[in-house]
Amino acid sequence: MPNNCSTDFSKKPKISLQRQATIVSSLTAFVLIVVKFIVGILSGSVAILASAIDSLLDLSASLFNLYAVTKAEKPADSDFNYGRGKIESLAAVIEGSVILVSGIFILYQSCKKLIFGGELAHLDYSLYVMIFSLVLTTALVIYLNYIAKKSNNLVIKADALHYKTDILSNMAVLLALILVQWTEFHAIDAIFGFGIGIYVAYSALGLLKEGVFILLDKALDEQKINSIKQILNSAPQVQSYHDLKTRQSGETNFVEVHLVFDPNISLLEAHKVADKIECTIQNLEGKWEIITHLDPYDDEGAACSIY
Repeated sequence: MPNNCSTDFSKKPKISLQRQATIVSSLTAFVLIVVKFIVGILSGSVAILASAIDSLLDLSASLFNLYAVTKAEKPADSDFNYGRGKIESLAAVIEGSVILVSGIFILYQSCKKLIFGGELAHLDYSLYVMIFSLVLTTALVIYLNYIAKKSNNLVIKADALHYKTDILSNMAVLLALILVQWTEFHAIDAIFGFGIGIYVAYSALGLLKEGVFILLDKALDEQKINSIKQILNSAPQVQSYHDLKTRQSGETNFVEVHLVFDPNISLLEAHKVADKIECTIQNLEGKWEIITHLDPYDDEGAACSIY
């Protein structure tokens, strides 16, 4: 038979949307670091310096995310039978930790300035750089949200959430600088910095929780499990089922279940029913790996025995 599959080795492999997104976020973070650090040092604004440090941590997280996404895209092999998808969850945990450390450092700098005081300089430059940061970060978040919805990738979702907090912190810094310019009350800079630190630290907790739960093989959300149960209940040949287990690794949802059939059904027919169930589950949103075990009777909770 003719081979319809052809491989053109002259073509370079396409870069996935996830990798493109991490490259874009890394470049954006680098630009913001340079601009914020220069203006922050010149102005003496703790809020801008805190934002610059946050961008530095953003760059570190984005570079690690690029590494994680690249590794996670590799197919399963003899060493990693289930693929490397969990490296994405590990990346989310690391990024959440980075965000948390960033928030704590901002709190420290704000408290330090409230205690020892200090005045801002070059307020005009500070305002310009924060407007620039706000516009650039907003554009990045719109782009990351688009990629996250299209790919359902946890790393990109984490990056999008991270930069959403940056938008709010940039807005807060901008407002603080405007108030300082109007009132000449320089402690406002530190007060707003303190609020930003609390918000940044708090936002990290949800990201850490999600990443850790996936690493611990937490079951899929209730909506997905209910969809799976509905498919299982709709198969008339299946008398019952048990040991339904679910988990997530990267973009892939894993499902295991024992299906109980009439003892007189043929193995071929039972296998066809199981295949149909697996195909129906795979048609749900996302990527799926399903393992079904065929039982001639309900052996739930039965101890292993050797015949």
